[in-house]
Amino acid sequence: MHRALYTLLITALLPFAWLRLQWRSRKEPGYGRHIAERFGHYAFAPSRPIIWLHAVSVGETRAAIPLVNALKARYPNHQLLITHMTPTGRATSETLFGDTVLRCYLPYDAPFAMGRFLTHFRPTLGLLMETELWPNLIDACRTNNIPLWLVNARLSQKSASRYARVKTLTAECLAKLTGICAQTPADAERLTQLGANSVAICGNMKFDVKPPEPMLQLGSALRLRFGEMRPIFLAASTREGEEILILDAIEKMSVPNMLTVIVPRHPQRFDEVAALIQKRGLMLQRRSTDAPVNATTQVVLGDSMGEMFAYYAACDVAFIGGSLLPLGGQNLIEACAVGKPVLIGPHTFNFTEATEQAIAYGAAYRVEDPQALADAATRLLNNSIAREEMGQKGLLFTRSHQGAVERILNTISGVQ
Repeated sequence: MHRALYTLLITALLPFAWLRLQWRSRKEPGYGRHIAERFGHYAFAPSRPIIWLHAVSVGETRAAIPLVNALKARYPNHQLLITHMTPTGRATSETLFGDTVLRCYLPYDAPFAMGRFLTHFRPTLGLLMETELWPNLIDACRTNNIPLWLVNARLSQKSASRYARVKTLTAECLAKLTGICAQTPADAERLTQLGANSVAICGNMKFDVKPPEPMLQLGSALRLRFGEMRPIFLAASTREGEEILILDAIEKMSVPNMLTVIVPRHPQRFDEVAALIQKRGLMLQRRSTDAPVNATTQVVLGDSMGEMFAYYAACDVAFIGGSLLPLGGQNLIEACAVGKPVLIGPHTFNFTEATEQAIAYGAAYRVEDPQALADAATRLLNNSIAREEMGQKGLLFTRSHQGAVERILNTISGVQ
């Protein structure tokens, strides 16, 4: 009954979904492309058996790098299909994997659309990244005997409370999965309380992401372009409302000749953030111009996609966005993996365990507000020894938590 009501609602909203895609395409043209795929129609067909991985957007796609590489190596006779829901996720997949994988949009969770998707691709195995529960998709996979796993699964207490509001439907979804590979014991416990039957604790495979060599090389090139001797402060994956606070902080920093690099999380906000910077009277350049950075430039806007590792490699100190406001924070592991000191705000409920572990290792330092951010960044940017020590602790932190991908591959089953 609960899934029937859900299906009725989804079906009723489909006409408005098309209108929403058209509206969003005004700012993000990618939403206007491949619309037929969102309703289960595809212009290409696989030539080999399919292993299918669903990664909603940018974060999940980047986190999937080691799993994608491991699946390609372990199952060379299969094609890997990666599905997304956002154009930025799809673009990130193109940058990271090129034509070594197939990619498309996962359709909306209406039975007819999901039926078309599964009939067209006939995957031998499905893997959903992190916390993606699609009731009709999960039911269709069970009906068609397609093993479906939730991998690298995480569930914050806040998200668990939301799922608990529809506990019957959530429990039905979790029980129909073939199994779940959870990141932490806390994630496993929350999933079990909501109705999951088969949960293994495999760790967070974001620790297995190795900085790609091309990105490290690009980072070295960016560093030369930014100014080899200039202190570089990076504000990474910033969210709406945060840039104002970050600009407040950098105006309070006492670091001679400092250059700030701000990389917004969402590309549709690039122009908005550029306007905020210029309104402060700060000298701005945009990464997209691909020009040398002038000595008088104070802020570089990182308006490019798929280059976050390069930004981390090019900076001296990294602040991880989504954490100054109650937005849950973003992934700090990548910055630690390139040996950079990390500053993080008070709101990290999406990455609670990784953040607390990084702080315990001495790889990250939590700041409560813009003034504390300014103080901590100033201290680190003016002290190369402290930066080096903190960066080394970041490398130790990431290396000591690796191995999740191997544990996941040893846990999942169903590849024919």
